Amino acid sequence: MPEKEKLRIDKYLWAIRLFKTRTLATEACKAGRVKLEGQNIKASHEVKVGEVYLVSKGAERKTIRVTGLLENRMDAKSVINFFADETPLEQTNQFKSMFQAPVFKRDRGTGRPTKRDRREIDDVKDNFFENEK
Repeated sequence: MPEKEKLRIDKYLWAIRLFKTRTLATEACKAGRVKLEGQNIKASHEVKVGEVYLVSKGAERKTIRVTGLLENRMDAKSVINFFADETPLEQTNQFKSMFQAPVFKRDRGTGRPTKRDRREIDDVKDNFFENEK
């Protein structure tokens, strides 16, 4: 196993495939989207086995526990051995449900919705999101 003694958080997040590039991981750290015990950390922070990080990527929030140090990027199946995803299930489901919201499409050329159409659309949306809670 390719393990190392010292490893930067930006390189680790890139290696476990949380970010597509190391630059994106570094920018996430600079923007305060990577936290350790509620504190923002720098990209140069040294990763230790057992630490728990909160990583925000857009609307998605992940809680990651370090189980092993990985310096270089590997295939997705092998990477699973180097971290544990401790994100609460309801938070994961909440993120997924954002992409399952109904999409309303109107036929091309029908123009803008009337006031009556708009009310019907709003009622359907309200009912959908009430059932999700």
